[in-house]
Amino acid sequence: MKKIILASASPRRCDLLKQIGLQPIIRTAEFAESMSQNCPPEQLVCENAYGKAAAVVKDLVNKSAIIIAADTIVALNHFKLGKPENLAAAKNMLRSLSGRRHEVISGVCVWDGETGKQLTRAVTTIVEMRTISDDEIAAYCATNEPYDKAGAYGIQLRAGLFVERIEGSYSNVVGLPLATVGNMLHELGYEVSALW
Repeated sequence: MKKIILASASPRRCDLLKQIGLQPIIRTAEFAESMSQNCPPEQLVCENAYGKAAAVVKDLVNKSAIIIAADTIVALNHFKLGKPENLAAAKNMLRSLSGRRHEVISGVCVWDGETGKQLTRAVTTIVEMRTISDDEIAAYCATNEPYDKAGAYGIQLRAGLFVERIEGSYSNVVGLPLATVGNMLHELGYEVSALW
């Protein structure tokens, strides 16, 4: 079986791939992500995921590997929320999401370094947050969890307390839609279940 390379330093994405039996090699992509508000969110995350994968493929010495790259954003009424830069930004993001529905959109690129074939898809999950008090927002921000996550929260951690329901892929909200990744790998001839 070909090696799997994850073009991301995200521990959450690595853990998700390990959850399904993969042992990815981590290669951080040298790629400047775009957060353009003028680009449709599905297009934006796909372009970012493709760019990350392409950056890793370019530097591969041994091309016998499959690269998985992803980009995730939160969209609220078509406004894109990335990772908060500071405490004020994190609090503002959480206040804007409080009591509302939003979309978590991930772009995924799976690229076979040997054949050059690549697939790129976007996956959207609807998340409904309950009303979050200012005290809860302050306490959550004090945990340092918001700062490396799109939309300033991690559903798999303490912020799971704020999420009333979701429509779609839970793993997508964590950072990588596993069913979609599995389907894309299958299309490239890589069967995850053969590793079990």
